[in-house]
Amino acid sequence: MKLKGFGGVFLRSKDVDALKNWYNEALGMPVEDWNGTIIKPDADNETIFSFFHEDSDYFPKEQSVMLNFQVENIEAWMEHFNKMGISLLKEPESSEYGTFIWISDPEGRWIEIWEKKSIE
Repeated sequence: MKLKGFGGVFLRSKDVDALKNWYNEALGMPVEDWNGTIIKPDADNETIFSFFHEDSDYFPKEQSVMLNFQVENIEAWMEHFNKMGISLLKEPESSEYGTFIWISDPEGRWIEIWEKKSIE
């Protein structure tokens, strides 16, 4: 089992376009049309920095930020969480991007765990 790093940081915003422009201007971080950018520290690790509209239901509306951690062997992580008594918040989801699961920290903040789909 290995924690590779952040898989993403997601921010809720009242004005996504203004925030995209600010991050681009202030930090030189160009944000794509899909409201995010990919930061690649190395070939095997990506960090997604993305904005979500304030009415998005991707994570709880009262939570302004959600952390995403990229991992290897998501099944082992699910077993680990189960042994610790940490329940999944919803069923795992798989897509062309990989597999995602969600847990919450002790204060109720959702955390997304992501295993990137292997390109073979």
